[in-house]
Amino acid sequence: MKIRGERECTECETRWSYYETGSVGCPACGSLRSVGVDDRTEHTDMPVAFDLTAVRNAIDEVSNDDLAGRARDACREYIRRRGFVNAGDLRDLDDSYLAAGELLHVADIVARDMRLEEREELYFLSLLRDADAGERPPAAEVPHSLRAARGLAYANAVREYRRDVRTWVEDRELTTAERTALETLGEHVTRIRMLEGDVDPRTADRLVEATRDLANGLRGDEVAFSQAQDRLEALEFDD
Repeated sequence: MKIRGERECTECETRWSYYETGSVGCPACGSLRSVGVDDRTEHTDMPVAFDLTAVRNAIDEVSNDDLAGRARDACREYIRRRGFVNAGDLRDLDDSYLAAGELLHVADIVARDMRLEEREELYFLSLLRDADAGERPPAAEVPHSLRAARGLAYANAVREYRRDVRTWVEDRELTTAERTALETLGEHVTRIRMLEGDVDPRTADRLVEATRDLANGLRGDEVAFSQAQDRLEALEFDD
């Protein structure tokens, strides 16, 4: 969305930044009557904390499916409020967002599956322990039964990131190579989503690496852009 980030209250004339508060309500008097005082600026990111402490604290009190439901709700709310354009600047596709996405999909499986194997349970608990610190197990440790969760989470994350990238660049003229790279990235995302995420976890990791290189390339890093092109061209979906 495009909003005016710098606001001025029409009741008490207090000025504040929407980018910092995430609200059009005046922080001084609470009035919702305000006007924008800057140029219209791309902004899709909202201030939100990702903290799973309350969910973790319930580990010894509730069943796995209940725990998974709580984790899923927390991740969904975090992802819903997150974006990647902040006051006109393109943010990175960060590890916390990726971990939240994977935990959301893994937790959904855990909440529905009554025959959870030990390795799957341990993987879920590992994600729950570290996701809000932006950490998740390496690709080699993803159980085969849960690899679709990582694949779909990463594909969805890249889809949302690519959407914000297109918002961020819409006022500039892209080169043919840049447009082609963005289109190729979108095609890879579509393919993984059509496979319902069921790809080698290393493939999902490479998709993220290509996306990050492409973002840096669009920021002006020519070496990163070249790396992104190579990664996108080499991306394969075989086991």
